[in-house]
Amino acid sequence: MPATLRLLSTLAVMGGMRDLCAAYQARGGCAVEADFAPTVALLDRLRGGEKADVAILTAAGIDDMIAAGVMRPGSRTDVARSFVGIAVKAGARKPDIGTVEAFKATLLAARSVCYSRIGASGLYFAALIERLGIAEAVNAKATIASTGFTAERLVSGEADLAVQQISELMVVPGIEVLGGLPKEVQTVAMFSAGLLAASEHPAEAADFARFLASKEAETVLRRTGLEPA
Repeated sequence: MPATLRLLSTLAVMGGMRDLCAAYQARGGCAVEADFAPTVALLDRLRGGEKADVAILTAAGIDDMIAAGVMRPGSRTDVARSFVGIAVKAGARKPDIGTVEAFKATLLAARSVCYSRIGASGLYFAALIERLGIAEAVNAKATIASTGFTAERLVSGEADLAVQQISELMVVPGIEVLGGLPKEVQTVAMFSAGLLAASEHPAEAADFARFLASKEAETVLRRTGLEPA
C-alpha cells in the first residue's frame, strides 16, 4: 500500500498547504493527511509524543523540536515568510493603516478589534499595542479568539477589525485584507518544515519537504498570502 504522510501544520499556512498537498499528490507524490492547529498547540502535542511524519511550525519551533530530539537533526527546511495584517468585513469602510499614527487611530476608533492570544501574530500584536501605549483602550473592547481565525469574527459582526497573519486572514470568505502593519512596526515570521525522528516514511517525508521549498510551490505560496523563503 502506498505511504500516506501525516502532516501537522500551523494554521498560518493552511490555505497554501491544502493546495500544495493536493499538487504534490497530483504530480505523483504520496497522499498527505494534514492536521492544522496553532503552533503553540502543535508544540505541546509533539512534546507529548504525537506521531507524524512532517511538521510545519515557526522556524524557532522546528529548532526547538530538533534540540529536543523530536525531529531529525538538520531537517529544517524554510518554506515561507509571513506578515501580520489587518482585515475588515467585505464591503465595510476601509480605514487608514498606512502609517503608525493612522494605524493607532484606526485601532482606537474601532468598535472591537479581534486578535488571538495563542498564535504568533496575536502575541506580537498584544506586545505591540503595549509599546504604542494603547493596550488598555484597545483591550477594553477587544474580542479575543481562543481558536480558529480572527477574521471569522468580522463575518459574525463581533469585531470591526481582525489581526492575524495575512495568509490566515485570506482563508476566511467575506472579508477584505487592508494590508500589512505599517513597516515600522511589522514583524516577519518564518515558517519551516521539519521531519519527525520517529516517522515511518522518512524518504517520502524528505521528498515532500523538498517539494514545499521548490520553485513549483512558489506560485501557490504567493497566491495564499505568503512569501517563498
